[in-house]
Amino acid sequence: MSKTMLLALVVLLWLPDSVSLAQTPPSAAEIASYKGLHAAAHRNDAATLRALLAKGTGPNPRDSAGRTPVHIAAHAVGYAALKALVAGGADIKAMDHAHYDVITIAAVRDDVRMVRLAIELGGNPKAITSPYEGTALIAAAHLGHVDVVKALIAADAPLDHVNNIGWTALLEAIILGDGGERHIDTARALVDAGADKSIGDRDGITPLEHAQRRGYDPIVGFLK
Repeated sequence: MSKTMLLALVVLLWLPDSVSLAQTPPSAAEIASYKGLHAAAHRNDAATLRALLAKGTGPNPRDSAGRTPVHIAAHAVGYAALKALVAGGADIKAMDHAHYDVITIAAVRDDVRMVRLAIELGGNPKAITSPYEGTALIAAAHLGHVDVVKALIAADAPLDHVNNIGWTALLEAIILGDGGERHIDTARALVDAGADKSIGDRDGITPLEHAQRRGYDPIVGFLK
């Protein structure tokens, strides 16, 4: 077994828990303890947010996990809250303690509306995020979130960034994908956008070779 295959096995067994941990929404206990901006962001209460910010409340307080109110809005699908926070001076590019921003949180949630809104409000689709030093595009490609992948491509997210595991978005769509329709469409969108098909993993194994080894014939077809 190659080093990459072994790493893929380890990641497949371990990554879901680690992603869940890194991107866990606030717990019930945390929500119950929230006050001020965090509480209003969780409720998507834009009016209260605007009132608090107008009174001079600092827009970027952090909870114990380093989440600012914009992160809470992303976790709670609070579009109006996010708009109100950014209008009041909140940092849309803020990272929590696990180095996740609003765009990457939304990408993992498959919330394309939040991804687009965060970009419109000044979020950076090119940001290096997560403990894996990846990008929102890599996270979305791994999960087969096709619409999010297309939105990030349209926003000029880096197609060929290599994370600290040694994988690009295209490699993750294949190595960590299931070969189903979502991952086929994700890989196709990346290739159509110009992702470099020649970039291999740390063992030099290319996306085409990975697809061939897994029997992902539709992906093999457009990678050749």
